[in-house]
Amino acid sequence: MEQRGAPGPGLVLLLLVLVPVPVPAQVRHPLPVLLMMPVSSGPGRGGSLTWSLAPAVHMALQDLKTQPGPLGNYEIQLQLLDSQCDPAEALRALFDAVWAGPRYLLLLGGACPSVTALIGRALPALHLLQVSFASPSPSVLSNRKLYGGVFSVAPSQRSLHQALLKLLQRFRWSRVALITEEGGQGAEMKKDLVKQILKVPDDVQLVSAQSLSSDVCSSLKTLKDKDVRIIIGQFEDDSVPEVFCCAYRLNMFGSGYQWLLVGGGSAVWSSSSCSADSLLTAAEGSFRLQIKTFSSSNMTGVSGRTPQDYRDSYHRQLSQQGSKVSPLHGFAYDAVWVAASALSAAMETAKHREKYSSQRPHSVSQEEVHTLLLDKLRHTQLQGVTGPVSFRNGERMGSIELIQVQGGMDVSVGDFSTSTQQLRLFNQLLKFKGPGPARDRTLVLEQRLQVGLLLYATMSSAAAVTIFITLSVLFLTAINHKHRLLRSRSGSQDVLLLIGVLLSSSSVLVSGLDGASLSHHTLEVLCSVRLWTLSVGHMLGLAVLLIRTWRLHSLHSTKQTQPACCGVLLLILLLDVFVLTSWQILDPLRRVVLQHSSQSDPADQDVVVHLYSELCSSSDMDLWLTAVYGYKAPLLGLACFVAWSIRALQVDPPAVSSKRLSVSVFAVTVFSVSGASGSLLTSHNPPLHFCVTSVLILGCNVFTLSCLFGPQLLHGGELQGEATDGEEEDKKKKKKTKKKKLSRLNQQLRSRTAQLDVEIETISMQLYDTCEQLHRTTRPNNAGEVRAVTWAHAAQICPDHRHSSGDAINSPELVRRRLSVQLPILHLSYLPAVGGVSASSSSLFGSQDVFIYHDDNFLFTTRQPAPRYC
Repeated sequence: MEQRGAPGPGLVLLLLVLVPVPVPAQVRHPLPVLLMMPVSSGPGRGGSLTWSLAPAVHMALQDLKTQPGPLGNYEIQLQLLDSQCDPAEALRALFDAVWAGPRYLLLLGGACPSVTALIGRALPALHLLQVSFASPSPSVLSNRKLYGGVFSVAPSQRSLHQALLKLLQRFRWSRVALITEEGGQGAEMKKDLVKQILKVPDDVQLVSAQSLSSDVCSSLKTLKDKDVRIIIGQFEDDSVPEVFCCAYRLNMFGSGYQWLLVGGGSAVWSSSSCSADSLLTAAEGSFRLQIKTFSSSNMTGVSGRTPQDYRDSYHRQLSQQGSKVSPLHGFAYDAVWVAASALSAAMETAKHREKYSSQRPHSVSQEEVHTLLLDKLRHTQLQGVTGPVSFRNGERMGSIELIQVQGGMDVSVGDFSTSTQQLRLFNQLLKFKGPGPARDRTLVLEQRLQVGLLLYATMSSAAAVTIFITLSVLFLTAINHKHRLLRSRSGSQDVLLLIGVLLSSSSVLVSGLDGASLSHHTLEVLCSVRLWTLSVGHMLGLAVLLIRTWRLHSLHSTKQTQPACCGVLLLILLLDVFVLTSWQILDPLRRVVLQHSSQSDPADQDVVVHLYSELCSSSDMDLWLTAVYGYKAPLLGLACFVAWSIRALQVDPPAVSSKRLSVSVFAVTVFSVSGASGSLLTSHNPPLHFCVTSVLILGCNVFTLSCLFGPQLLHGGELQGEATDGEEEDKKKKKKTKKKKLSRLNQQLRSRTAQLDVEIETISMQLYDTCEQLHRTTRPNNAGEVRAVTWAHAAQICPDHRHSSGDAINSPELVRRRLSVQLPILHLSYLPAVGGVSASSSSLFGSQDVFIYHDDNFLFTTRQPAPRYC
């Protein structure tokens, strides 16, 4: 094919530099190799990448000539192709060179990633292999079927991304942002980095990906608004000052931020917008991940040079040329050696096959040479100035260096091996502005509000003492079988009251436990246990107190109605059990996490303490609490009203037990209302809630025990002779009632006696008048028998004429006659119930004593015999 155009003066000068005059002292077999690089300008116009790499290539060619053995038998002849960093121009130049000949086996180059990507797909058709001294694009290494003939001496950008992920995982940075340049290779690098981050979604989260536009500060402002602390930058060295200048203005540096720069070299800390000090202040502590260009050891390589010897020679030639240093010159030097080693080894193997083949004459075909060369490149093992050189799927196994800016200087603080995938950090060299590495977000510390061990032990001990005292009282009550307490209704009520105290005190032991020491299921079971013990225990105590006050009130009232104690108690307990059972079945208590307000840590403003607590709750907690309070509040109110009525209606002398009972009812009401209010107000603070409710529950129980059972325990001897509460009042009431009845009956008998006396006197007068009349009208007649009978009858009724005076009326015989009429009436009037004479005591009426009035207007008999009467 006809060559298009003549080479320019810059290209001719470059050829003179790259292709030295051969030495005729030793005959070498030529190995034609293509060298593709962009030749855009000469050294006088600022130089280019090719001019900065030309001294390294020239040194490699010179060192190859001095090598003995197979390397000394061959001579690398380079054919320079100008790629112009244009894929189309590069592909056309490659086809022209292959068409014109000679037969090329290898292609060096790769300074332009876009050209490498296109040329790499055409190499298999041309039976060519490529050894690149620049990092290929991620797409080249990701598809080995299309780019199987491309080998890169420089580590790829993918290894940088792998090292970056290891660094993020080492410091546990999981929330990051990305800033890259727009278009070109930056877009492809960004795509690969995002792909690598997405492979580990549980470890790293990409919050935002920004591109450097005309306004860099606006992109950084977006990241600051999203509270991004870890910022990954992937851009050229020329953009570094501008980015850190905006970071300084937005205060995105210091202990709260961490900058990670991927790729690039040492930046020039100068900017027209910010001073050098401002840039260094913003960049202080930032990390830069870069490919390690030279070996850290001073070991002599395959070329016979140490890394330091090579760099000194390179800089001497570069100073004569007047070009700037390229970060790829060491890889270009080693690339020439890799190509020469693989070609010489492949040629030696081909000659050996031709010489010792069973088929003679035998010549190795072009395809066989291509296969031999591919195999030699895959198994390349040599020590270059950049370190050990080997390949894995066409990618150089090298090292990534971790640099940190400290005091305006670059300090190597670690490295990443691409062969072992291990990150090594020198912790003694790391420096951070804060107490440690920056946080990837505002640190939120989850802190559980729970009952402290000391508080729980104190309240549990108090509850245990209360339970022990209650059991002791219950035991003393149970073993005293002869005591009237067990033979009366008050005894059974006391037992129920003590059981209520036991249940409510036991709820304190359960309420202090939380999810920190118990499982989820166990905590839910304890929630129900605490509800039942507290509610049933409170209801038992309240029901007993209400029934006792009601009984005392009924005894003081005029209606004399007695309450059905067992029925009322059973009704109240059934109501409580019904509500609790419905609650447990329809909407059981569950463990609920209650979130509280967050607060900043005074020691570190970037730390926010998030408080939360666990409590027992249900879906309709307010509804069920309203139902429980709805029937307990009226009972408390009724108990207080009845207790106050007892105090107002007390008789003289007042009953001490009724006073204690009234005080107990008022105390239980106050403690209950305080406990319900305190529980609702302190539910957000478990330690305070536990302390308040426990103190109120135990205080109520202790007060009830001391008020109702304290005097009986302190004065045990008086327990036998003193009636308990309602019984004592009941006896006094019955005695008073009986006394009143006797008084009324006695008054009635006195009135009846006076009435009978009047009637007797009236009858006596009438009899006397009748006798006088008979005495005057009766005459003796001729019929003596009849007169004798009439006179005898009159003599029985009327007294003798000697008793006609007033003294004769009160004679003993007349008195006995009057008593013979009065005695049966009195005998029937006085009953044994009121102290009268029994009907069976008939002997008393035979006495000669007379009836007289005694003290308190009661009648007593004398021992005088009563006359017989008809």
